[in-house]
Amino acid sequence: MKITDIKTYLMQVGARPGLSGAEGSFRGSRNWLFVRIETDEGISGIGECSGWPRVIERAVLDYRSILIGEDPRDIDRLWQRLFVGSMGHGMVGTVGGGALTGIEMALWDIKGKALGQPVWNLLGGRFRDRIQVYGHAKKPERARELLERGYKAVKVGFTGAVDLDLVGAIRDTIGPDIDLMVDAHGPSWMTTRDAILVGRELEQHDLLFYEDPIAPENLDALERVRDQVAIPLAAGERVSTIYGIRPYVQRQLVDVIQPDTGRAGGITQMRKMAAMAEANYITMAPHSGSLGPVAEFAALHVMATIPNALMLERVEFDWQGRYEVVDPVLKVEDGHLPVPDAPGLGVELVEEEIARYPSERNVSDMPQNDGAYEPGTVDECVYFQTRLRRGSRLRLKRTGDK
Repeated sequence: MKITDIKTYLMQVGARPGLSGAEGSFRGSRNWLFVRIETDEGISGIGECSGWPRVIERAVLDYRSILIGEDPRDIDRLWQRLFVGSMGHGMVGTVGGGALTGIEMALWDIKGKALGQPVWNLLGGRFRDRIQVYGHAKKPERARELLERGYKAVKVGFTGAVDLDLVGAIRDTIGPDIDLMVDAHGPSWMTTRDAILVGRELEQHDLLFYEDPIAPENLDALERVRDQVAIPLAAGERVSTIYGIRPYVQRQLVDVIQPDTGRAGGITQMRKMAAMAEANYITMAPHSGSLGPVAEFAALHVMATIPNALMLERVEFDWQGRYEVVDPVLKVEDGHLPVPDAPGLGVELVEEEIARYPSERNVSDMPQNDGAYEPGTVDECVYFQTRLRRGSRLRLKRTGDK
């Protein structure tokens, strides 16, 4: 079997036909990139790349010169060849990681189809036949909707400042028996001291984890937060390959790693990350907040085969087009997604639907959240800020203080 061609499918997410990108969801800045690898035996495989899809598409096509004529079943060898082939451009980053991921995912899909086996069975078999998921809620009403759909875990995310009152309201809504998580990512990112103060206020809400309290480059600060906040920490969605996740695991900076299934480097890299984490008693909950549906299928195969799977992120109230561009469509039942049993990844692209959403833009400007920046500074677009009005926003008084 030989690779004969590589095709890419880039689409705008959120904009319906006839609407400008700005009128759709996500301010028209989100793209999905799918990859198809074709072979001389008529078997093709699909994958998905995330990180910066519009740029990654060029990287994927640049890899064609290495892949054409190769046996797609030699997955690890081809991954290493691509990795080494691009190292002259510098660190892999999200562009290289995203390109490697989509290609490697498609190779696994081919191998599974050729052998008539789901990918999870080629990875050593599964621990579980369904994966618990968690949903997102920015209002108590949305959290209640998730519970009505069977979810047993909810995350509230913020761009910029964490609204402690909102976290408390959602905890009151879901009750003590539902897992609650807080994502504090920027911009603007918190300073180390503010991240610690917010974390201490969050302790009373019994969080499953406190995610990305510090900018991803600032690992020493993450260590300080770890040492001074009594909540499990989670991070890692912005790194790729085992080399990117290594300091998080080796230094035991987090309790949960969150590699992104579209830019972590591939299915094999995800499993290697999980093994590194397992050796350090760390669990894995892959990031999926900006991914399309193909990477979600891949995540299920990985999560089915690792012992330290925590749960999978799921954007339940997303864009309707998600359910039109692939077949079949995943559906949450009792707070879980079923692990696919079909050969390969178990999903196919609906190309005519993808073609309805041509890419227009793939960069975002200022966050939509009004609280992302301090008043009067939104046009500055600074990377991090100290929080003002500290008495009310960071509490600075412990519960019970007068």
